[in-house]
Amino acid sequence: MPVYQYKGVRADGATASGIIDAESAKVARLKLRKDGIYPTDVIEQGQRRDGGAGAAVRAHSAPGRSAALSVQELAVVTRQLGTLLVAGLPLVEALGILIDQSDKKAVKGLLADVREEIRGGKALSAVLERYPQDFPSVYIHMVRAGEASGALDQILFRLADFLEKQLALKHKVTNAALYPALMLMVGIVVLFFLMTFVVPTITAVFADLKQALPWPTVVLMGISRFLADSWLLLLAGLGLALGGAQRLLKTPAGRLAADRLLLKLPLIGDVARMVSISRLAGTLATMLASGVQLLDALDVAKRVMNNRVLERAVEHARQHIREGQAIAEPLKRSGEFPSLVTHMIAVGEKSGEMEEMLRRIAQIYDGEVDRVITRLTSLLEPVMILVMGAVVFFIVVAILLPIFEMGQMVR
Repeated sequence: MPVYQYKGVRADGATASGIIDAESAKVARLKLRKDGIYPTDVIEQGQRRDGGAGAAVRAHSAPGRSAALSVQELAVVTRQLGTLLVAGLPLVEALGILIDQSDKKAVKGLLADVREEIRGGKALSAVLERYPQDFPSVYIHMVRAGEASGALDQILFRLADFLEKQLALKHKVTNAALYPALMLMVGIVVLFFLMTFVVPTITAVFADLKQALPWPTVVLMGISRFLADSWLLLLAGLGLALGGAQRLLKTPAGRLAADRLLLKLPLIGDVARMVSISRLAGTLATMLASGVQLLDALDVAKRVMNNRVLERAVEHARQHIREGQAIAEPLKRSGEFPSLVTHMIAVGEKSGEMEEMLRRIAQIYDGEVDRVITRLTSLLEPVMILVMGAVVFFIVVAILLPIFEMGQMVR
């Protein structure tokens, strides 16, 4: 059923706009009038006002636009579509049901465009390639494999599971970093307030003293004076440094150097490596089980690692595989993958159970990431409290020492 984008006026004079399904523009207008909307403009989705085709399609596939579907929404839509296909509904009709039940205008428009192109005779994977912002390459490759094997519904379920696992892993790492970052930010703000407002007010009493001040007090007054006089300069410098770092990270050499440094950091580097390996193994296992060829699967899976150093190692292994070698040996020679990973991959190659071994690797490293993050967060909290306590103790001692000395002089 065609989808129409409309604009109109309600009985109370308020403007209205949206998307509606109808057999024709005339029927769409009748439906709108029944809903109390008097349409001023009804245009079929996927067509321009001037009669040309593909305005909405071009809008959704335009480079640089923001995605209509978040990863969570994509997982939900994928699972729902797989359920409808398992129930025996044709793809076009299943997409129509998803359009009807979606509450988000951008999602309705995207799915309507996809449905119209499929109705025109295109394969689903070919249509999805036009929307790279919404459908990642791993998604398109697996859909193509599902179409070739005739098991698209099962592939969609695997895709939904894969997307949900990737999202859970991302949330796990983000949530673990959120608490320490929040504590650090609050600590910096509190210390800045103390050093620029509270400390100068108290130490102003010592400025008129003609006696030598204790060195903690001298250091505290110097830091306080510097922050009070130069905080704007510090903020400007910090902004310039962040802007320069951001520009540097956009260059291939800068990103490679940053990723290499990240992997060498204590504890954090281990977590980053484990997360990347888990993503690689999980993606490869899902794609190989769906019928995607190994070389194609490696080419797509390396991109989800989000680390240029490890991506290069996988690409190097991919070149050796093209020449007839096994996957485990070049990965081992790269020195970037733990022996457990390369050994399990080698066993999977010999036994013919590569997908199962990759799935186990992903499970092992998911569990390891959980344990390491739990240890890190439990360790960071007392460390940050101790550091804050030490700083506050230094401030208190620096203020109290000259007061004690003044008391002794009075005696």
